[in-house]
Amino acid sequence: NNIAVIKYWGKEDAAANTPINSSVSVTLNQDDLRAITTVAASTDFENDRMWLNGSEEDINKNKRLSTVLRLVRSMAGDKVDPSTGKILVKKEDWKNYKVHISSRNTFPTAAGLASSAAGYACLTFALSELFSAEESYAGELTAVARQGSGSACRSMFGGFVRWNKATLKDDPSDSIAVQISDGNHWPELKALILVTSPKKKTMSSTDGMKTSVETSQLLKFRAENVVERRLVEMEEAYKEKNFQAFGKVCMQDSNQFHATCMDSYPPIFYLNDISRSIIQAVHAYNRFKGKVKACYTFDAGPNAVIFSEEEDLVELLRVLTEVFPLPEGVPLCTNQSLAERANRFELDDTVRKAIFSAICETKVGDVQMIYATSVGDGPRILRNGECLLDL
Repeated sequence: NNIAVIKYWGKEDAAANTPINSSVSVTLNQDDLRAITTVAASTDFENDRMWLNGSEEDINKNKRLSTVLRLVRSMAGDKVDPSTGKILVKKEDWKNYKVHISSRNTFPTAAGLASSAAGYACLTFALSELFSAEESYAGELTAVARQGSGSACRSMFGGFVRWNKATLKDDPSDSIAVQISDGNHWPELKALILVTSPKKKTMSSTDGMKTSVETSQLLKFRAENVVERRLVEMEEAYKEKNFQAFGKVCMQDSNQFHATCMDSYPPIFYLNDISRSIIQAVHAYNRFKGKVKACYTFDAGPNAVIFSEEEDLVELLRVLTEVFPLPEGVPLCTNQSLAERANRFELDDTVRKAIFSAICETKVGDVQMIYATSVGDGPRILRNGECLLDL
């Protein structure tokens, strides 16, 4: 899973799924949030089939899914047993095989937490391993993942990743993802994901982008005059591990993205009242600290991703769970050790007052749960015990 810190919003070429601007993201640790996909191929299978979170999907009615499957199949190579060197399936014989696919997410689907990005990156990687896919140019598999979900191409790598917009008018092949820094570059960078609603969003990202591209003048100005400068600033901040700069640009870009949604006609609302209270709380916390100690970003949904460095994480979690108390019985976060430390942390009453005075009244359950995570690596091959198909 990845969270964009300089957002992509709007397609340059809908058929190729290329963006009107480049973007960068942080890949999250899949020990905490991930998509899991199992693929199998057999000449005994009658049809290609797929199950998502336990429910069967019609591959033929899902254009993006069938496109990814077709493209990876076209890249198929000889399947070789790594221990013996024996060819198990010849390249030309793959046409006789049908596939079964099972995939699930460990976090809410279609709720603005980049579940489609994680899912299509996982699918592309799994299929490429199954078919022993051979790239004709570096980054081709990220271009395939892009055809499923634009930002999926960034989840093909760990760490800090850039997705480039296409530079050639009639050739989208250079709209690929490239890794800027690996998952070990900034181990102190942490993230808390505040789930304000696990529900599927009312307007899909695809429909929202189409509306914005057609009607928002701010979106056009952003793509042409703002994004490239911010990309340079953000990449420099990440490489230097400069949280002050990283946090400021991250929040500014999230705000401008949602401003383009508001500037669309009719306006698009992904944030809710709780989202806006979270924004106010983060700014109040930073004002109290006298510097940027936490930053937020929101994708196309109401759920907040809040970054901080490890030294501030315990206090920040305690602050957020006091301001936005979780439902009874829900732990402070998904990381038990961190939750226990936050429970024991003695929060200065002046911090509490500074934040409560800056936000509207909140109630128990406004935030339903909190994921705690960090920067992570790219796709992994899992153990047989985690297989999702009955083989």
